[in-house]
Amino acid sequence: MIDAYGRTISYLRLSVTDRCNLRCAYCMPVAMRFQPRAELLDWDELDAVASAFVGLGVRRLRLTGGEPLVRKGIVEFVERLSRHLRSGALDEITMTTNGTELERNAAALAKHGIRRINVSLDSLDPAQFERITRGGQLDRVIAGIDAALAVGIAIKLNTVVLRNDNLDEVVGLAQWAHRRGVAISFIEVMPLGDVEQSRIDQHVPMTAVRDLLEQRWTLIPSATRTGGPARYFSTNEGGTIGFITPLSENFCGGCNRVRVTATGQLCFCLGQNDGIDLRALLRDPERTQPLGSAIAEAIHRKPLGHDFRIAAAVTGTVDRHMSVTGG
Repeated sequence: MIDAYGRTISYLRLSVTDRCNLRCAYCMPVAMRFQPRAELLDWDELDAVASAFVGLGVRRLRLTGGEPLVRKGIVEFVERLSRHLRSGALDEITMTTNGTELERNAAALAKHGIRRINVSLDSLDPAQFERITRGGQLDRVIAGIDAALAVGIAIKLNTVVLRNDNLDEVVGLAQWAHRRGVAISFIEVMPLGDVEQSRIDQHVPMTAVRDLLEQRWTLIPSATRTGGPARYFSTNEGGTIGFITPLSENFCGGCNRVRVTATGQLCFCLGQNDGIDLRALLRDPERTQPLGSAIAEAIHRKPLGHDFRIAAAVTGTVDRHMSVTGG
């Protein structure tokens, strides 16, 4: 698939649920309202969507949420999708998780072909972690990371940097990642949905984060690429640090991704509302157009870039929450 700007679309982020067992302060309000279960794509529909994209040339598939590991049947779904790995149609299936359910699922995910997982980790202080996540237990996440590493799954940590919450921890988080032999990416908070807090108060540009890290290490540009938007650097001690900069230095020109929400909405861009309703196509008993054909025709609508503006403050530039869209 090639969009109207000549970009090859080879990466799908597929959300399997909008539900999450945490309520991270930058992601959703405390009283988050989730979609009725009947509105979510079932496993057969999710398989049909993933397979259509694979047929169109997608080489990387990331399963997201919400928290994908809270949906019953997720391991069996990974096993179903692994046929595309065995056939060579997919290069990899990856996952983004908050890590709370990873300890009990890591071995099964590795068995079915998961070789790389991103884990959200925003603090190493148990009290601070509990406050940011509104109830999360840090030890469960660390146990999940260790369990995944033990079965050969490569881990990358994702840290959303928040000015008044964890900015003072970025060096410590990078050191912790280095000791475990894992990469870490620092991410600017994005104005998605109403989270009951000011985005201006939360936001930290990655230039400020990089300045802090360079007080500790020399950062050397790295050729490391994972298919996503992070730009990676090696430290003079052998660590790997990435920066994701949707606001301070947008990376839209090289975007190779689209997202499908758990309700089947194909989102061409995380920071735009335009998309098409794949669920309606899947559930239309009179549909004659193949799903893949409808997707291929729609890809030309993918915009050049997003319209994120941190000054949009409370409600965000896009009214979808990240947990609805899929990270």
